[in-house]
Amino acid sequence: MKRRSIAITLFVAAFALGACGGDSDSTPRSLTLLAYDSFTPSEGIFDAFTNETGIEVEVVTGGDAGELVAKAVLTAGEPEGDVLWGVDNTLMSRALDADVFAPHRSTHIDDLDPTAVALVSDDLLTPVDTGDVCVNYDKSWFDEKKLAPPVSLEDLAKPDFKGLLVVQNPNTSSPGLAFLLATIARFGENGWQDYWTSLRDNDVKVVDGWTEAYTVEFSGSSGKGSRPLVVSYASSPPAEVVYSDPPVDAPPTAVVESTCFRQVEFAGILRGTKNKDAAAKLVDYLSGPVFQADLPLTLFVNPANTTVDLPKVFTDFAATPDAPLTMDPAQIEANRTTWLEEWRAAAL
Repeated sequence: MKRRSIAITLFVAAFALGACGGDSDSTPRSLTLLAYDSFTPSEGIFDAFTNETGIEVEVVTGGDAGELVAKAVLTAGEPEGDVLWGVDNTLMSRALDADVFAPHRSTHIDDLDPTAVALVSDDLLTPVDTGDVCVNYDKSWFDEKKLAPPVSLEDLAKPDFKGLLVVQNPNTSSPGLAFLLATIARFGENGWQDYWTSLRDNDVKVVDGWTEAYTVEFSGSSGKGSRPLVVSYASSPPAEVVYSDPPVDAPPTAVVESTCFRQVEFAGILRGTKNKDAAAKLVDYLSGPVFQADLPLTLFVNPANTTVDLPKVFTDFAATPDAPLTMDPAQIEANRTTWLEEWRAAAL
């Protein structure tokens, strides 16, 4: 789910010893965890780690996942932090090719989603959460119009759904890129361009980011826009229940499961940190049950740790596609620039 802004207390170390400084043979007083702007776990979530290790955690956020990875690539070997949270399967090959991370095998590796673990070799990254980017729809809108909602990507280009869909620009948005990849996975490298031209002809609306698409343009959210179809997340419906005011018993939105594209996020030790042993402990904590149990109702993602029980609102209302669309991360990295250029020509 697009991570909602929830207050987070950052443990800022007031010591001369910096996060990347000090002697690697001694325990540092603090570690720096780099993350995207919408990294919003519960306040105090790192207290248990600090109590166990004596190490405080300073969370430093900087842009979206793409910006985070781009900066990590530029500073590879001389990192601005110790651990990075938030590189996903659409961006990981870029970071791995740039030798951004140092290897570490999480102590919880046997409890982590094996499909996610298999995406990375040499223990360079540890999966921390999974989720799906999918088309969501406004249930009331379709009920009132007595129109059946779409059930496939193909349906979105049909006349019945003309002018109803809002998507994000894949050049500026992580879910926008995931949706583009979903269409490439579905229609193939020689067919997706025509599909996007058909979406353009069917009056698809393209906006820069998730917030504008979901909270402004979409009719099924608090923004009350005019479009009843939006690219969002499989976990958007439970978020609607959690954040509803007044409370509701069921979400006003649902998911077109055949449109879902699987996202996996990872954490890793940044190569060059002088605090590698301590950073390894932090990665273990991030993939362990205490931190993982916090993720569903703060970041609205599925924990990668399979021993963690999901909250009832998730099991009741989050979509769980049986066969989400996927793509090899190396294929994404090899073709991303070309695909984005072709998308501009086909969709804009």
